[in-house]
Amino acid sequence: MNDTTTTIQAEEPFFRALLTPHRSLGKKGFLILMLAVTAGWLATGAIFLAHGAWPVFGFFGLDVLLLYIAFRANYRAARAREEVSVSRTRLDIRKIASSGKIESHMFNPFWARFNIARHDVIGITGMRVEGQGRSVSIGSFLNPDDRESFAKAFTAALLRARGR
Repeated sequence: MNDTTTTIQAEEPFFRALLTPHRSLGKKGFLILMLAVTAGWLATGAIFLAHGAWPVFGFFGLDVLLLYIAFRANYRAARAREEVSVSRTRLDIRKIASSGKIESHMFNPFWARFNIARHDVIGITGMRVEGQGRSVSIGSFLNPDDRESFAKAFTAALLRARGR
């Protein structure tokens, strides 16, 4: 085995994680919800319209529109993701915002510290990678169970990179 092969093996990530926000309502569920809300608006609004209370019909429609806008903003925010990879010589974190803006961070796994903020009841409330005078928050959008499983796997990957 020559030096080039050893270098390539050291650079090859042995841990990769793609962190994405969880959304419990998929596209089909969203469509069903909006159809049900719209049907409710039309049925209730028609009753008020028949009794001459036409402004109520419009305000109910405004509620449906605001609900639609809120869900669309929520789905747009769900496009954010973080890519984490660990090799023997590099710890790479790529944060991709919902707008598409990419922020890349590289650490040496021997010098990087993984800090976890924990609450007695909630569990992990925050995770940070620190090293070389920099600090990067990761997994802020994950739910508590996903934070726990990621923290366990990521800690094991850092220990492996350090040869422990």
